[in-house]
This record gives sequence, structure tokens and C-alpha cells, in this order.
Amino acid sequence: MDARHLALLRDLRDRGSVQAVATASQRTPSAVSQQLRTAQRDLKIKLVEPEGRGLRLTPAGELLAQCAGDVAASLARAQASLDEFLQRPSGAVKIVTLPSAAAALMPGALTMLEDDSIEVIVEDMDVPESDFAHLAHDCDIVIGHSMLGEIPTGAEALRCRTLAREPLDIALPMGHRLASHEWVTPHDLVGESWVCPPDGYPFATLRQAIEQVSGHPARVRQQVRDNRLVESLVSAGIGIAVLPRFSTLSADRLHLRPLRGVAATRWVVGMSLPDRAERVAVRRVLEVLSHVGADLTHASHPET
Repeated sequence: MDARHLALLRDLRDRGSVQAVATASQRTPSAVSQQLRTAQRDLKIKLVEPEGRGLRLTPAGELLAQCAGDVAASLARAQASLDEFLQRPSGAVKIVTLPSAAAALMPGALTMLEDDSIEVIVEDMDVPESDFAHLAHDCDIVIGHSMLGEIPTGAEALRCRTLAREPLDIALPMGHRLASHEWVTPHDLVGESWVCPPDGYPFATLRQAIEQVSGHPARVRQQVRDNRLVESLVSAGIGIAVLPRFSTLSADRLHLRPLRGVAATRWVVGMSLPDRAERVAVRRVLEVLSHVGADLTHASHPET
């Protein structure tokens, strides 16, 4: 039984089509199909069957796809044991991260890793919470966030590690009527215009919680995802917004005020497929990210 065949079946299960597998692995669909035929011939069992214009796994294929994760994790643990024995965490670690988490964590983490023999490749990508898990198939670590807990929606099958607990503040234009307040409540925000991300993003979830507590719908004036753009629009007086405390840089152009009466903290989480999480280099990068995140969290809550 070839471990590569098991990995292919898992990839087909997770990505859903031969074309998607081919694109992700930089092969042609015909090459992927040929490998599937080879796997069936070697194992002497039908692993895929037609479904519409594509293919789906048979029950036997599903069974082997499920086993593929255990096999990959075992091989990764063996490699990790060798790396630890040789004291050489090395290789490339690809990170896909939401921009606001990257702004808070990556400068310190990359500085700490400068003397390690690890190549860290960072790609920023802002997606809804439910899409974080899908990104894990194409990288070693996904850094996402959730308002609900330590495991973002859809990431139940991944290894999840909390990197930071970050307060989310209400951003106000300079001179705003609430600027003199030490904190604000949902009732203070009734009637305000908002700049916020589309529904499905955690910051939009917080705005919806504010609406529920206050009993008044928010007046959403603009829906944008990029926090730098949000900062600019708030600074211009277009509306108020939710912004993360650690990575908001425009303190001289807007006010940040803590929110009371609604849970206003996000979990910043590192997620990996179980086999990738076994790599020594991946574990080392996660340890450094956790250290940076712990420093930020302690600076925000020095009493903890």
C-alpha cells in the first residue's frame, strides 16, 4: 500500500474534484486520474466512481482517505523524532494569516526566528471564519480568529492552538461625543453610523451582538474588510467601527474605547492539519507565535 495513494484519496475527498486536486498539486487532471487508476490496480479494489461529470470516492475509497491522515501523522512524527534527535528544526513553514493577526504577531515572530534554520513564508488572506479550515490543505499553519472560542467554525478536525486573546475596541473619530468616555456600552452606540465587514466575519458578529443587546439595528454605512481602510474611514468621520487593539496603528487619528456589556474579545488561533502539526519546524514556529501573542495579551491585561 503506497502512502502517496492514500494521500491522493484524502486530497480528493477534501478538495472535491480531480481538477481541484490537479490545480493544488500543479499537475494535469489526466495525471491525477492516472494515479487514481494506478492505486485501484495496485489495491485491486474500486476506489472512485462517476458522479455527474466528476468522480466521487467509493466506500472503500472513503475508508482509505480516512486512514490517510493517521498514516501521514505517523510519518510526520517519525521525521519529527529524527529532527529532534539531530537538533535541527529546519525547512520551509508556510503561513496563511488574516492581515490583522499578521500585523500583531509576525514582526516579533520573524525577529525571534532570524537565527533558526527555518524559512517562514507568509501570505495574508482575509476570508470568513468558516473558510479558514479549507486553507489548511495548502499551507502548514493558518492563523485565523473566532469570537466564539478556541476552535474556529469548521476547524474541528485541525490541530488548533490559541496564540492570543485580543480585545476588540470601538473606534471613534477624533472629537466624537463618546471620546471622553473611559468605555462604551451597546446603548451608547444607538444611532451611530457604522463601518464594518460583511456578515460572516467575526467583527460583523460583534456588531450584531451589539444590536441585540441595545435592541436597535445598526446603521451600516460602508462594508469593507481591510482594517487600514476602516481606520481611514473612521478617521474621516464616516462612522464608528470595531477594530483589534494590538494592530490598530492610528491612535493619533482616532479613539479606541473598550466595550462593556458584550463579550468583545477574539481568539487568535493557529490551525494545522494533524500531520503538518507534527513537524518540528511547525511546532517551533507555533511556539514563537504563542510567545509573541502571550506578551501582547499580558500587555493588554497586565493583571493576568
